Amino acid sequence: MEFREISDDQWKFIKPHLPPQPITGRKRADDRKVINGILFVLITGCRWGDMPAIYGSQATAWRRLKRWSEEGIWNRIMESLRDSAYQNGKFSMDVVCVDSSFIETKKGEKAPHTTVIKKGKA
Repeated sequence: MEFREISDDQWKFIKPHLPPQPITGRKRADDRKVINGILFVLITGCRWGDMPAIYGSQATAWRRLKRWSEEGIWNRIMESLRDSAYQNGKFSMDVVCVDSSFIETKKGEKAPHTTVIKKGKA
């Protein structure tokens, strides 16, 4: 997949879902630039250290991705995108495709555990 920076229309859609800038203290680094950096790493598969400097600090991008994931920001953006596409007739629940992988086990073998359980927790 080829990386492309987010367009003005995409930015107009994303911006209202982002947390507001802090009232006091230091302002956040440019959200659009940081999001482009995050997308560059995720789409190209490069290491964070190889993110181009034009997108700011790779540490900032990584922390922003992590924090916004924990806060549910990315989920809200995706839900809004889904709802908007559905309302505009560009998305239908008539056909849904999920990409996944299957690993066949030999007859009589137990399936490998796919989840990690920490000791003392179930």
